[in-house]
Amino acid sequence: MTSESDLYRENQQLRRKLRAFLSQARENEQKMRRFQEQELRLISTPSLSELVQRVLYNYRTAFGLDVVSLTLHDPGYEIQRILEEEGVRLDDFDNLHFLADTDVLDGLYGVSLEARLGPFRTTEHHGLFPPTVEPSSVALLPLVRYGELIGSLNLGSRDPERFVAGSATDFLQRLATIVAICLENAANHERLKRVGLTDSLTGVNNRRFFDQRLGEEVARAGRSGEPLACLFLDIDRFKGINDRYGHRVGDRVLSTVAGLIREQLRSTDVLGRYGGEEFAALLVNARKEKALEIAERIRAAIEAYRFELDEADSALFATISIGVSSLPPAERGDVAAEALVDRADQALYQAKNSGRNRVVAAEEPRASASVTPLASDSRSHTG
Repeated sequence: MTSESDLYRENQQLRRKLRAFLSQARENEQKMRRFQEQELRLISTPSLSELVQRVLYNYRTAFGLDVVSLTLHDPGYEIQRILEEEGVRLDDFDNLHFLADTDVLDGLYGVSLEARLGPFRTTEHHGLFPPTVEPSSVALLPLVRYGELIGSLNLGSRDPERFVAGSATDFLQRLATIVAICLENAANHERLKRVGLTDSLTGVNNRRFFDQRLGEEVARAGRSGEPLACLFLDIDRFKGINDRYGHRVGDRVLSTVAGLIREQLRSTDVLGRYGGEEFAALLVNARKEKALEIAERIRAAIEAYRFELDEADSALFATISIGVSSLPPAERGDVAAEALVDRADQALYQAKNSGRNRVVAAEEPRASASVTPLASDSRSHTG
């Protein structure tokens, strides 16, 4: 027969269990609320750079984590280029990694593409987190869109019990899904914006984009005090190429020259087709000496390139003239932006008048802008 004291103890145990269930329910409700708040913020984020920074830093604070990192599949350098064009310095983010292929991620997730929770293992996880932080337990969340692995969201805690294999992952899988959708949407939004800012023939930015970035980079240089240089480039005797070989060949030369220029520029530089056979480039954080070095590499690469024609063993050569200017520390604002391009344009004019196929630097500026040719033993292959 059950005694009154036994019933009392049983009742107390039930009360404790009920309090534990209620406490867990409240904790889950709070956790869900935090997730929903973060989801709404992500969905309303206007740019890819802000989205990445919110994932990396807001999530760490909101969920009491020691480290959050992102690993993204970016085979064509597209995401990195978008972030850099939005002003992100990728070197400042040791918790943001890019992969040219998915071999590493495929090894982590296999074909199941399920979240991986458990202890941090250096041999498997060292490339996913900053070298300065070594968590005790991790949650690795695959970012998947339409069955394709686009990256990994990596959460780390110094608490070895925070992420345990076999624990419920409903919240985490929902989080990974939201992040993947937002990343894809933000990237697609940037791609659509760039459709109207890209020259369809050469694949580089158009004049409208260049002018927009010119103002931004001059303003940024004013805030940071970093140097800024401008190149103005023009294919020599391009009309003769069109007249002799036709516009189809001319278009091919334009497209190839654009690619050769881009190969010599750094990822942070801005290249645009200014009009016709003219291109302009902004060299971020580059002094005049560096700009001259890059310009000379461009000139030499184009001079050496053999443009194959349809006829067997037939080819043409092209050359380019380049004007270089730099932004004086005292010059800022819209007037400075226009003057920067104007000085590069004047230097280009001098390069054309002094024989073509050469680099000329504008002497920055005094009472009047003069120009100084860069010594070169270059020889022209055309006209």
